[in-house]
Amino acid sequence: MKKFVVSLLSLALAASLAGCGKSESQPAPESNGAAGGAASGGEQAQEVTLTVGASPVPHAEILKFIQPKLKEEGINLEIKEFTDYVQPNVQLFEKQLDANFFQHIPYLKQFNKDQNMDLVEVVPVHIEPFGAYSKKIKSIEELADGATVAVPNDPTNNGRALALLAKNGVIKLKDGVGVEGTVKDIVENKKNLQFKEVEAAMLPRVLDEVDLALINTNYALEAQLVPTKDALLLEDSDSPYANYLVARPDNKDSDAIQKLAKALNTPEVKKFIEDQYKGSIVPAF
Repeated sequence: MKKFVVSLLSLALAASLAGCGKSESQPAPESNGAAGGAASGGEQAQEVTLTVGASPVPHAEILKFIQPKLKEEGINLEIKEFTDYVQPNVQLFEKQLDANFFQHIPYLKQFNKDQNMDLVEVVPVHIEPFGAYSKKIKSIEELADGATVAVPNDPTNNGRALALLAKNGVIKLKDGVGVEGTVKDIVENKKNLQFKEVEAAMLPRVLDEVDLALINTNYALEAQLVPTKDALLLEDSDSPYANYLVARPDNKDSDAIQKLAKALNTPEVKKFIEDQYKGSIVPAF
């Protein structure tokens, strides 16, 4: 009898430990993202836990919206929020996460190249039109000679920011550089603008210090900025920078990841994005 009770206690302890996904040092169980959602032989399907890294706004908000639906399908969705663009990919590669949701394809490709990783896109979810913001001027025409302009310091968003300025006639870039341009590719700068490269997450915090800041929409929303109202310049809604659900080659086709992907591309999610963000974020499916 003693042995039987001890065994039960051991099983209970193991179950409680397996359900704890908050520890930074413990990677998400590798089998979770690769597990099929259904048990064989008519047995009840076992719940699968997926740990997904995401930016707080809007990515985590969208994931929270689909949590109840996934729960019905046997998926326990755990959301781990990040305020940077590096750790979500590092932790996914190291299998501390099963997937992440925060980035567009140009950033993913550049990150894979720079870090020798092989993370893969699964499905597009939404587009965040990139914007230019200021607390000192009301229109881009008011930008003074020698004004300071803050741009993201990562290559893909840096080029994206410069391309937005070039498209609106603020600067001119070398022919053919497109969104891959850098400050060194500026061939015309009539207002002698001074460019300051800043980590993307920090851009809203330097708004008081600069004349203009080019900010990713997720960070703008976190700073209570409304892109459709506050941005002096805003990318068109046909921007190619859709934000994707991203996974690894070893788990992207798993039943659990595919259920997550399907849940992110439903009419309900499309309506949620349209109603919640009112044009600041647009569906990409």
